Amino acid sequence: MNGTAAARHTPVMLRRIVELFAPALAAPDAVLVDGTLGLGGHAHALLTAHPRLRLIGIDRDETALRRSRERLDAFGERVAYVRATYDELPRALAEHGVRRVHGVLLDLGVSSPQLDEADRGFAYSYDAPLDMRMDREQPLTAAEVVNTYSEAELRRILREYGEERFANRIAAALLRERAAAPLSSTTRLAEIVRDAIPAATRRTGGNPAKRTFQALRIEVNSELGVLDRTLPRAIDALAVGGRIAVLSYHSLEDRMVKRALAARSTDTTPPDLPVPLPDRQPELRLLTRGAELPAEQETADNPRAASARLRAAERIRSVEAEGE
Repeated sequence: MNGTAAARHTPVMLRRIVELFAPALAAPDAVLVDGTLGLGGHAHALLTAHPRLRLIGIDRDETALRRSRERLDAFGERVAYVRATYDELPRALAEHGVRRVHGVLLDLGVSSPQLDEADRGFAYSYDAPLDMRMDREQPLTAAEVVNTYSEAELRRILREYGEERFANRIAAALLRERAAAPLSSTTRLAEIVRDAIPAATRRTGGNPAKRTFQALRIEVNSELGVLDRTLPRAIDALAVGGRIAVLSYHSLEDRMVKRALAARSTDTTPPDLPVPLPDRQPELRLLTRGAELPAEQETADNPRAASARLRAAERIRSVEAEGE
């Protein structure tokens, strides 16, 4: 996907993201962290909508950073680029002399260029090496996972990260296959998964390898661990009035986001006390009622948006200020 194609790419729930951030980014000194910069689509729209906005764009994928630089070049010094995982958000802010931000955006999961580039190994629709690394400098690949993890470890990953009900059968099939020869191809992996799943099940629900590929990708990139570390750090980085918005694409991510936002938007005063305690009041105000979904027209135009879930919240109390 070249720069022109990137410019044509429409980010998921773009209009709603711009709407949610509008009040927070109206501040004259507003700073937004896009923790998953990708192709820079959301960033481009927000920078355009707020001419004084500064943006810190984080991505672990060097290819994504290069393409987002091409797309966002016109904004010049208003944009800073950081190659990192988004749980390194505090370091990114410190490097750029920023203490508090007015917005944090996380668009989770695999990005369009990663899916579209056959040699990355993210997609079962292409024959490619079993890679799946978002950061191609890290050592762990999907090939190492399927060829070296124990059967019990593979079962756990498939069950927990892929929510795969046939995890036992698939893990056993992987061990049988690798005993004959190492697994190295996305096409071969997809075939093994298909053959391990009962024929009646294969006829519905899309490609039967989808859940296995998701599980391996999450394991290779430590996606849930990174997200778990990121959410409290992102909330802590918000100024009062600042907002966080998170787009997730499967139930595991969405549950983590839901719990993190709910925990900080709850009055934790002990129920036996007659009055609320000031230091136990909510830090966040939820901006979405449950998880918002993309409109039907958007999912028709962009099938990748179909599984998107959006949650957002606003910082309404600064814990640090009370302790100073």
